[in-house]
Amino acid sequence: MQDHKPDDTEVIALAEETFSVDKRQVSKGKVRVRSVVDTVEEHARATLEEEIVEVTRVPKGTVVDKAPSVRTDGDTTIVPVVEEVLFVEKRLVLAEEIHIRRRVKREDVEVPVSLRKQRAIIETLAPDTETLDKDAKT
Repeated sequence: MQDHKPDDTEVIALAEETFSVDKRQVSKGKVRVRSVVDTVEEHARATLEEEIVEVTRVPKGTVVDKAPSVRTDGDTTIVPVVEEVLFVEKRLVLAEEIHIRRRVKREDVEVPVSLRKQRAIIETLAPDTETLDKDAKT
């Protein structure tokens, strides 16, 4: 066996491989979204109320000791009206009553109204289609 001396050592250069990773964007397609407004004619329904007041004068001519108070009889409010009449003595006479009756009138109405509804239309386009850019200008 031979002794290897450090001066006898031979250096061999080795090759080294390296790599790098890059990213790039690739268009797989385009999407167009546009908004459309549709108008739909519908009928709005409601019940309208109208309160009607009837006033009726009811002659009485009744002698009373004191003025009667306002009273209610069903849907009628009765307001007494008194006057002083000169006799040999002074007496309170119920001259008349005013009857006030309330009635409710209902009427169903139907009115046409325009309602707008917005919806989106989505289209998928091929990557080489240029129509998206053309539509963006308009």
